[in-house]
Amino acid sequence: MSIRHPGNPNRYLLSRSLAPILVTAQDILEYDLDSTPVDPRGRTSVLERFIHGEVYKARPDVGAVIHSHSPTVVPFSVTQVPLRPVIHAASFLWVGVPVWEIRDAGDPAGATMLVRNGVLGKSLAAKLADKPVALMRGHGNVVAAPSVQTAVRYAIYTEVNARMQAVAIGLGGPINYISPEEGAAMGRTPADAGRAWDLWKKKALAK
Repeated sequence: MSIRHPGNPNRYLLSRSLAPILVTAQDILEYDLDSTPVDPRGRTSVLERFIHGEVYKARPDVGAVIHSHSPTVVPFSVTQVPLRPVIHAASFLWVGVPVWEIRDAGDPAGATMLVRNGVLGKSLAAKLADKPVALMRGHGNVVAAPSVQTAVRYAIYTEVNARMQAVAIGLGGPINYISPEEGAAMGRTPADAGRAWDLWKKKALAK
């Protein structure tokens, strides 16, 4: 996860290359939007930081970006089955969930499949466009939102929705998805995001 710098919209904050559960305040690095660290002091940068920088460049509305290897979304990135909302908490997916193919960005088959430079990051940001979520073929996803709290909610419920949709597909028959009208209405309804956020934060800090 990264956040746009609260004091400079042309910078963002992201942990150094470290397992997320181990991150402390001293591990946070500041980057410009080309994903160049401002003061690395010997700390190693995350290779795929270009995802974050290019999304912030393309989306002035975005205040937080998450890249994850959310497991249940991966089947939807490698098949022709689109990820669609089946639960109200994931109604934000009604706008569509594009799938980014790294080969289309000029990366040859057999390459690392990692977003390791600005060219690939820009291609991914373009595929995301104005959507909250994009899948990365055989890799995971990227989530963009105005705030950390919203980005976390989107990331969690994208994974939950993928599990629920996979179960529904397995049961067979037509699936009664969240409609565009319902999704749009949910988007206009104030969400009680604080309740879930407080729980998620407590669980994270307990570790």
